[in-house]
Amino acid sequence: MKASDYIVQFLVDQGIDKAFGYIGGAVAHLYDSLDKNKAIEIINTIHEQGAGFAAEGYARVTGKTGVATATSGPGATNLITPIGSCFFDSIPTLFITGQVNTYEYKYDTPVRQIGFQETDIVSIVKPITKYAVMIDTIQSLRYELEKAYFLTQNGRKGPVLIDIPMNIQRTDFNPSEQKSFFESDEYQTMCIHDDNVDFEKIVEMLKISQRPIVLIGGGSRLSSLAPEAINHLLKKSNLPVVYSLMGKDVIKDGYKYNFGLIGSYGNRYSNLALANADLIVVLGSRLDTRQTGTDLKTFAREAKIIQVDIDANELGSKIKADIALHCDIADFINQLSHYDFRLNFDQWLEKLIGYKQKYSSTTGIDGKAKIPNQIIKCIAQSSSDNDIICVDVGQHQMWVAQSFDTKVDQRVLFSGGMGAMGFALPTAIGATIATGKRALVIAGDGGFQMNIQELEVIKRRNLPIKIFIMNNANLGMVRQFQEIYFEKRYIGTQKDYSVPNFASIASAYGLKSSTVSTMEEISHKIQETLLSDEAEVINICLQEQMTTVEPKLIVNKPIEDMYPFLDRKELNAQMIITPLDKE
Repeated sequence: MKASDYIVQFLVDQGIDKAFGYIGGAVAHLYDSLDKNKAIEIINTIHEQGAGFAAEGYARVTGKTGVATATSGPGATNLITPIGSCFFDSIPTLFITGQVNTYEYKYDTPVRQIGFQETDIVSIVKPITKYAVMIDTIQSLRYELEKAYFLTQNGRKGPVLIDIPMNIQRTDFNPSEQKSFFESDEYQTMCIHDDNVDFEKIVEMLKISQRPIVLIGGGSRLSSLAPEAINHLLKKSNLPVVYSLMGKDVIKDGYKYNFGLIGSYGNRYSNLALANADLIVVLGSRLDTRQTGTDLKTFAREAKIIQVDIDANELGSKIKADIALHCDIADFINQLSHYDFRLNFDQWLEKLIGYKQKYSSTTGIDGKAKIPNQIIKCIAQSSSDNDIICVDVGQHQMWVAQSFDTKVDQRVLFSGGMGAMGFALPTAIGATIATGKRALVIAGDGGFQMNIQELEVIKRRNLPIKIFIMNNANLGMVRQFQEIYFEKRYIGTQKDYSVPNFASIASAYGLKSSTVSTMEEISHKIQETLLSDEAEVINICLQEQMTTVEPKLIVNKPIEDMYPFLDRKELNAQMIITPLDKE
């Protein structure tokens, strides 16, 4: 068969039924093969970055390997941002780029370029992929394709890139005559073997703990069976939980002892809960400074830490763990569930419930309403049980993380490590095409403009996507930073920055649109629009343009001491462990 036909059939054999891309000369053979194979659909986006993020959305909601394809040169380089996003957030994705014919490729020749649009994309993306290779001999095609796919799903998941010259794509190919990766010694050495776990010791630590808490990280979502296993354990044990940004949708807000988002922009009650624990079970979180604060010696200063992660390199790399376990989270939880806990920490749970009641995410400590958070709460209340929430990057991302109460089957998709503006809209396209479910995009005015062209895909394919733009006419997250550190010099965030008429743009794409500004209008519009699945853009003009994300952790402050600062007497009264100013 033709090599490009073999590549597509290989994807189908792995259960992949969608691929995303943008057509170009160097990938035309692959595109034609995708179009001919009725078991897979190619979705043509308007920009390669849109294709990459759509593949990421597909992978996040299905657990399958997402596939994006692009032509050589600018097509390939336009994939770099979504490749980085998938690498940092551990999303299984296969990026396939076309390349000039091997006889036009420069290899080690000391010239800049021989073939038109020739670009060494493999060297460019190696630092942000698990594996990147140019397949420049037909004999290596089967081995390298099998290896690349395997690596997307093995161990800590992530992206790979294969670069395929045009003359390789069009060559006749018989896979049965070629070596298989799955029959190689290399395959055997790559298989993950979990650590031996002393469960008796872990159970004993839980039993003697008076204030345990579970920290849910993004790895808890990426381990495909872990969410179900974790929820089963919580139902059995009533263990309280907090979560990192990437762990938000693992435990739904309906769980009585879910105490919310921790970290730099976490809820005050969440950080108080984590700070006062005497045992922290960390599931799939690397404990970076956005979670711990910048002064690491103040974090968990009176707590034992059990850290579980599929990536051995992350164990104890930032915060020393008392027990560090290299294993799959689902396997760990399932084994732990076999033990009888008989835990008794009712007083601790009462204290945590008190924190949550006292420090609402929608009201400041001054008693004033936090309008953006209330808008997010309103969207959450009117949403459906199985909506997929796709959130862009900016202040609105933190408002969602703080105040969006997730329902039973909802997913919430964030761009975490890369923090890429322009993520939400194309990711929603991939997610809704993958599942048929409705997607809600929550974006800021800045990020929405970055991949606004993908509105055309929504219209063309009649996708059930609702877009809420939290429009404060500035880049609020950086503007807030400038406010604190740069004497309110707002270059690039307000100065020399503007927003278009989003409703008019949506109408130009043939989409329903509206603009609202008062809380009464906003609330009514949210409820009305979420009664249907028709694609719509809702431009929410925030009356307070100088919006902030509060509370916020200031540099070198412990996680329990967030700005706006509590009165020292009040803060100390909330602490169970010794406050820093009394040590």
